[in-house]
Amino acid sequence: MKNQKTYRRSRIKNRIRKTIKGTEERPRLSVFRSNKQIYAQIVNDRTGETLVSSSSATEAIESQKITKTEKAKLVGKELATQAKEKGITTVVFDRSGYLYHGRVKSLAEAAREEGLIF
Repeated sequence: MKNQKTYRRSRIKNRIRKTIKGTEERPRLSVFRSNKQIYAQIVNDRTGETLVSSSSATEAIESQKITKTEKAKLVGKELATQAKEKGITTVVFDRSGYLYHGRVKSLAEAAREEGLIF
């Protein structure tokens, strides 16, 4: 049997993605969490293009000596400000099978504080 956590997450992710689709009016905010970094992007699924992206691997965020949860907040704020510049105000949140807890939750709350609606 493969890694049980990965298998469980892939099943949850597929179940979520059956119902969540990103459109021009409401693109999808997708989150990927690795052990060290967190990545977020706003995607239009109809055309298959990434509209806005942000990650904690950028030099500005990586160089700071803060916790991973605080880095996720910075990523959420940066993503929301970039989205506002492109005229995106409402999105559909895709947690990609991760629990809405910790880094994923702090990224989502920071994006909401900056003005994204989901």
